[in-house]
Amino acid sequence: MLDAADLTARLIRCPSVTPEEGGALVLLEEELRRAGFDCHRVDRNGTSNLFARWGAKGARTIGFNGHTDVVPPGDPASWTHPPFSGHWDADDVIWGRGATDMKSGVAAFVTAAIDFVRDTPPDGAVILTITGDEEGPSRDGTIALLDWMAAQGERMDACIVGEPSNPEVMGEMMKIGRRGSATFRIDARGVQGHAAYPHRAKNPLHALTRMLAELTAAPLDQGTAHFDPTGLQITSIDCGNPASNVIPEAARAIVNIRFNDLHTGDSLSDLLRAHADRIAAETGVALSVTAEISGEAFLTQPGPFVDLVRGVVQQETNRQPVLSTSGGTSDARFVKDHCPVVEFGLVGAHMHQVNERVPAQQVRQLKTIYQRILERYFA
Repeated sequence: MLDAADLTARLIRCPSVTPEEGGALVLLEEELRRAGFDCHRVDRNGTSNLFARWGAKGARTIGFNGHTDVVPPGDPASWTHPPFSGHWDADDVIWGRGATDMKSGVAAFVTAAIDFVRDTPPDGAVILTITGDEEGPSRDGTIALLDWMAAQGERMDACIVGEPSNPEVMGEMMKIGRRGSATFRIDARGVQGHAAYPHRAKNPLHALTRMLAELTAAPLDQGTAHFDPTGLQITSIDCGNPASNVIPEAARAIVNIRFNDLHTGDSLSDLLRAHADRIAAETGVALSVTAEISGEAFLTQPGPFVDLVRGVVQQETNRQPVLSTSGGTSDARFVKDHCPVVEFGLVGAHMHQVNERVPAQQVRQLKTIYQRILERYFA
């Protein structure tokens, strides 16, 4: 029986800060090949990814998705134990970058899959997709794996993403969807002039702040059955003007919108551009909007697969997890175009922090949950 906590510590010792592979996928491939998994490295544009399947192609298949890349650790001197030491202390806690997000989740589903196919070989297949580009641009990670799978005729019927999903305690929450995320850059261009003679200028800040005031005047919606209200945040306003007596020629702002299933990236782009066009016509200041859509809102409807995962979590933790769509984005936003997907993983309290750490018992509990899901799925 493979120890998920031990594999977590070994993975932490691989310095896999995006986009460096750091030896993490090499380690996993060795373990999976030894267990009889068919493994393929799916590297694209310098990003390392791993596909592994046990069982026949085309059989009934459940998949797991996760990442071994981590965010930078910051100043190592700020850590109680070195960030890539995988230090295991006397309280049975494992320290290091990736301890919660999410080398522990990967270790849990890898060891669960290996033990499951060894002890109770299923009439079906288990697929693991592990990327090194979740914390980075996310263009050549899970997307590359799904592209490769489509070209090879590989398919998952359902998938679990092992991201940390619990805010405080194991079993309190699982994710059945995510809000969409869009960033809008609004550029305003007017006519520079002296602040004492505004009639000879066109102040881009006046037009820009008017548009921002309109966007924030009222909520975009009141939320839906499974989603909170859409949130709009102004994250930057700048004109690069050091002089107090000069009306600037140009100004820009950045707006981030986390949106529910009442909207799409395109519909929000249309909304902001309609505001910009109207205010430009009224003020004579040119306003343009550039959109970057990180992911669309999606929902895996409650049903047999969601019920299966929720039932196992409740049985193993004595808590019925809330079905949530909260939080930021994850690679589930790509998997949802391939198959139904849910997210369940560890408590995320320490992720991305200095002194990131995880109790070894929690990693082992997650492994047990994943193994029970596999058993029920193929029962």
